[in-house]
Amino acid sequence: MVKLSVIVPFYNVQAYAPDTLGSLRANTRGDFEFILVDDCSTDGTADLLRRAQDDIEGVVVHRHERNAGLATARNTGLAAARGEYIAFLDGDDWVAPGHYAGLLARTEALGCAFVRTDHVQVTGTSRTVRRVPHGLRGVVGDPRDAILPAGRTTSVDYAFAWAGLYHRSLLDRGLLRFTDGLRTAEDRPWIWRLHREAESFAVLGTLGHFYRRGVASSLTQIGDERQLDFIRAYDQVMSETAADRDADTLMPKAVRTYCAVISHHIGSVGKFEPSVARTLRTLCSAALGNMPQRVLDDVLDSMDTERATVLRRLRRRSATTRGAAAA
Repeated sequence: MVKLSVIVPFYNVQAYAPDTLGSLRANTRGDFEFILVDDCSTDGTADLLRRAQDDIEGVVVHRHERNAGLATARNTGLAAARGEYIAFLDGDDWVAPGHYAGLLARTEALGCAFVRTDHVQVTGTSRTVRRVPHGLRGVVGDPRDAILPAGRTTSVDYAFAWAGLYHRSLLDRGLLRFTDGLRTAEDRPWIWRLHREAESFAVLGTLGHFYRRGVASSLTQIGDERQLDFIRAYDQVMSETAADRDADTLMPKAVRTYCAVISHHIGSVGKFEPSVARTLRTLCSAALGNMPQRVLDDVLDSMDTERATVLRRLRRRSATTRGAAAA
């Protein structure tokens, strides 16, 4: 029986894949499988994965015939996974030797549906510890309780899918699948759904995952239309939250988080191509217009002046557009 499936998407990370693959080699175990998904790489990544299939115990390679994005690549891995537990790793990150065996043992001892872990952020030669924004460590609780409060950074803001371990029952219930086609923010509807619908979780102070920031090929570094998928991702968070039994309680958090992300992207509008920047403003304006307006009023009143001013300006643009359309 396969105890653990580790799903690792790769796309044009030839320079970093050797570190990732080397860390998998240092985590092999007879009942572990490593599902490597090549999302139609055009550099030498595919060759590295083919060699890994011969050299590393438990490696299985799947290749997309066309590039489909991280969400779909993870779903390909989920469809192939046989393990009792599921983990994710990105193709430019790595884990410490024995990380997965230790994480699995601690998760099984707790007996919860999933765990979230701290991680080490690597930017060049700098390393910084990043903590799950949840005070309790090693204590099983209700993941729904970790969504709030609305005005504070919480577990749903720490959306990294690879920072944790997940029982197969969550996959069987459809809670681990990502929204196909999302190119960015694919983990946002995912983490909200997990916290709303899973029955138990815990946070572990494990520092075995190393997250590489500032990679040139990363979508976060590229200002084209694929970045705009965050709108679709957060629209999904909003619609699913609105349908939740605790919608009135959870909606302020969803609106505040969406507003913060809109403000961030508008503040970085200079990195986008001009046509994409125009579309960004239009979509963000429409998103604000579609939010529950009383909740939005409260959220804007609670935000700092700079961000609130930017968002109110976008909101007025939405109201003007709707008025012109009605006329």
